Amino acid sequence: MPNTLANSMSKFFIVAGEKSGDLHGGNLAKEIIEICPDALLSGWGGSDMTKGGVHVLQDYREMAFMGLDFLFHFKRVKELFGNCKKDILAFEPDVLVLIDYSGFNLRIAKWAKINGFKVVYYIAPKTWAWNASRNTSIRDFVDQLLVILPFEETYFKSKNISTEYVGNPLVSHIEAFEPTPNFRESIIGDKEYLVAVLPGSREKEIERSIIELKKAAKQFPHSLFVVAGISNINPHLYLRLECIQNCILVFDQTYDVLNVADAALVNSGTATLEAALFNVPQIVIYRTNAITYFIASHLLKIKYISLVNLILDKEVVPELIQDKFNSAHIKSNLKSLLFDTKCRKKQLDSYLQLRGLLGHGNASKNAAIAILNTL
Repeated sequence: MPNTLANSMSKFFIVAGEKSGDLHGGNLAKEIIEICPDALLSGWGGSDMTKGGVHVLQDYREMAFMGLDFLFHFKRVKELFGNCKKDILAFEPDVLVLIDYSGFNLRIAKWAKINGFKVVYYIAPKTWAWNASRNTSIRDFVDQLLVILPFEETYFKSKNISTEYVGNPLVSHIEAFEPTPNFRESIIGDKEYLVAVLPGSREKEIERSIIELKKAAKQFPHSLFVVAGISNINPHLYLRLECIQNCILVFDQTYDVLNVADAALVNSGTATLEAALFNVPQIVIYRTNAITYFIASHLLKIKYISLVNLILDKEVVPELIQDKFNSAHIKSNLKSLLFDTKCRKKQLDSYLQLRGLLGHGNASKNAAIAILNTL
């Protein structure tokens, strides 16, 4: 259990710059308060962190710059750095907790460590994939690194970084999910199959995904494509779906959709792991702008982009990246997932192995204990 010093009115400043970070930050905050009821929490994030008990000073949606987009928002990014530093100095936290969002948070970590703050980084920068030079910054400016992928603990410890695997927060999050009764029956109509579509959480990702979905859905008239929309995204992005007869849009019910899906099209990211934990055979999709892709293809040191394939270190789910993300490839792969029993079983058997590697337990609680123990 945490050091008794943490039972006084300890102060924690949490920085999350994306939707997923906000979710994990909110769950983390709840666990900190559960263990240490007098704790004071402030930070940058969103609605989930607010619900978790954090006084949120800056909404993460104003920080969601993708790829090289930050080059076109340099003035705004510089302003955000300055504001974040001011907020941390004003709050004077006992521990600064940085969640993912490495481009921003590693710079904050350096500044914070130089200014005498204790720094814990939750959900590690993916230096095992690219930009390994950042390991030096993590080692020098982060007191404790808390990782959520099984292979990361060994990797970062080999770089002489103080690291702890706390489990993956999605495991307990999905185990706690309570499905909406009769959800499939309420939407399926006369269709035979239900295909979940998780187009991403950024506007550009969604826009690119929907363009190809329009073409692919027409080739599966007996399937219902259910797009898991996000209510805090500009709703006009989804308007292109209105002309697709066998496609519907639901907001903020991603887990309900995955819970009843026969297959899924999933934009690369955390959602690929969510689909696997819901036991849904999936196709991973991803497309970015040509410049970002060209640079990334020369820098990345990994064979796969989906978390499922990375954790298992083999191609379990097909990855349709950049030019391969088109209606023809979607058609051939989706036909296999829906109609080929051997293909479906191969993915589902690998999902069992995946769950074994991830383990069980409450990752958010484990992370909270590790953070409190730094005091």
